[in-house]
Amino acid sequence: MVLRARILRYVAVCAAALLPSVGLATAASADGAGAEPNRAAVQLDAYWTPGRMAAALPVDVMKGAEAGTKAPAVSPTVDGPRPGEYIPPSRSFDGIPQAGTFFWTDATGTGRTCSGSVVRSPGHDLVLSAGHCLKGYAGTSPRRHLGFVPQYHDALKPFGIFPVQTDGVYISQEYYDLGEHAGAAYDFAFAVTEPNQDGTRLQDAVGGVQLLTDTGYYHAPVRMIGYPAGAEKPLECWSWTTRWVSDDPADPGTFPRIACDAFVGGTSGGPMLVPWPGGWAVIGVIGGYHTGGNTPQVSYSAYFGTATQALYDAAVTGAPPAGPTAETGS
Repeated sequence: MVLRARILRYVAVCAAALLPSVGLATAASADGAGAEPNRAAVQLDAYWTPGRMAAALPVDVMKGAEAGTKAPAVSPTVDGPRPGEYIPPSRSFDGIPQAGTFFWTDATGTGRTCSGSVVRSPGHDLVLSAGHCLKGYAGTSPRRHLGFVPQYHDALKPFGIFPVQTDGVYISQEYYDLGEHAGAAYDFAFAVTEPNQDGTRLQDAVGGVQLLTDTGYYHAPVRMIGYPAGAEKPLECWSWTTRWVSDDPADPGTFPRIACDAFVGGTSGGPMLVPWPGGWAVIGVIGGYHTGGNTPQVSYSAYFGTATQALYDAAVTGAPPAGPTAETGS
């Protein structure tokens, strides 16, 4: 109860951090003045009509599959809420500029979606998400209308759409080799974007959050944001993270765990944010253990450590991205 009270007190104080973030986005937008229009973004904007965006399905079909699940009267060593556990509520809102959603079409032409966040980078062009969201787009995989829409809400693209560069998806080789379950500890990804329709770079348009690594498992307060597929607005929830040691041999590892209600399919890749000077920092994304969790009340993240930092370094330096091997075919 003490921790819960601390979280509630923090919410009012930390909400003020939104103002510096918005200021960063507004000031940065002016830097893109005079940029050349990006034809690829114009075409992508025309493709992703309000109807297509609303109809896009989640790639994380198991996230929150047990909708409406209540705290079970079973051992706490299971994926989901513990008996009697307090689950902080979520609420719909218009979002923040630094969080958004990816849209793309799969091999059958079906629209898909997953969440992401803009992280600060030298190129002002980087989005963080989950590996299981973007694993089909590394290496020479075809790019099928893949773009990122920051602060998507109510069928609007308030900052435009940002195409993902060819060979611009970075996922750890370990994730490809082990697969999304055995490799759950590597379930994070970065996507390098092109400018939007006006030729403005992503971070110049919306600002960015700071990537933090090796900061441990326990954080409070944590603001989690995600985009449920088909919803008009994103969700946010204030909670805290704890340490979860996997009890499932198929998904080995130790993961940050967070209780927040109603985070279902489409929210994978959504950021777990902590207050940071000038805005926010990200300490995890929905994914990892059971690709983010099988119930809508509890989510997980791969731990952000040396592997996450190494992948970020590869993305910002333009190193060749990893990809599936012939042996794994994943």
